[in-house]
Amino acid sequence: MSKPRVLICGSLRFAYADLAKLQEKYEIEHMTSKSREEFFEDCKGKYEGISVIYRHPDSQRHTGPFNKELIDHLPKSLKFVCLNGAGYDAIDVNAAAERGIYMSNTPGAVDAGTADITVILLLMACRNIRQSMDALRDGRWNNGVSMGRNPEGKVLGILGMGGIGKAVAERLAGFGMTIQYHNRKRVDPEVEKQYNVNYVDFDTLLTTSDIISLNLPLNKNTRHIISTKEFAKMKDGVIIINTARGAVIDETALVKAMEAGKEPKIHPGLLQHPQAILLPHIGTNTKESQLDMEQLTLSNVDACLSSGNLITPVAEHKKFFPSSRL
Repeated sequence: MSKPRVLICGSLRFAYADLAKLQEKYEIEHMTSKSREEFFEDCKGKYEGISVIYRHPDSQRHTGPFNKELIDHLPKSLKFVCLNGAGYDAIDVNAAAERGIYMSNTPGAVDAGTADITVILLLMACRNIRQSMDALRDGRWNNGVSMGRNPEGKVLGILGMGGIGKAVAERLAGFGMTIQYHNRKRVDPEVEKQYNVNYVDFDTLLTTSDIISLNLPLNKNTRHIISTKEFAKMKDGVIIINTARGAVIDETALVKAMEAGKEPKIHPGLLQHPQAILLPHIGTNTKESQLDMEQLTLSNVDACLSSGNLITPVAEHKKFFPSSRL
């Protein structure tokens, strides 16, 4: 009897030992398609019979977007796509479910790395680190550098109290801040006590926070959740830390708000604004985070082939896997 076939799409750089174990049980193939058109053709040919796809985001440079068009071209044999990454806003998970293809992602594996970057950005913003570095490089020493602020005594508002939001609260607990949060669903009282956080409604978070950390996924409900109306409710001088997807903020409104004294394709106004601290997508760009993500993705591959279950299905597919971890 032939082994189930797994197609590796994109990078796998660290979890070689885990991949070797899977090779004992399954037939592992690596995507060789160099263009979207070639991938479509290969799905009718050499990829026919594939049961599971392991997908790293960098495979998009060859396949193009993972939209309905691509899903309609996937082999009829395909039942699961295991995504390496927590965010999946660029994936048409509903079109996949309509075809009987179910997906997993890697929540939890990204929490520590992303929360660390949040803390770094928060401290840089509070202490005007970018201005200080620019002044030093320009030979001005500290001339022209605005007075910074200590985190201690400030109100931190976390928008999105999932794994990353909790990790942010945990890391900032020692900075003497009052931490409040808003979430689509209030977390259990014992969780609030564990992280020493208070639940507030959305408007209260906007109006009373000195620093706002955005830690929520991008979907149709959260796209531009922070825009002109929301900026108008915030304190003057508010610091906004966005380690979520860029599109949770209306960037045009953000630039206008920054000009008024309130703090992907990057808006040119952000690139030029001295109060903006910008980093590329490096929240999980550590060996440890990448290894954790690869291992969880491969564990999902093994689970779906050995038991028909996914360990961490995407939220829209969780109803099909009631015994999942989430």
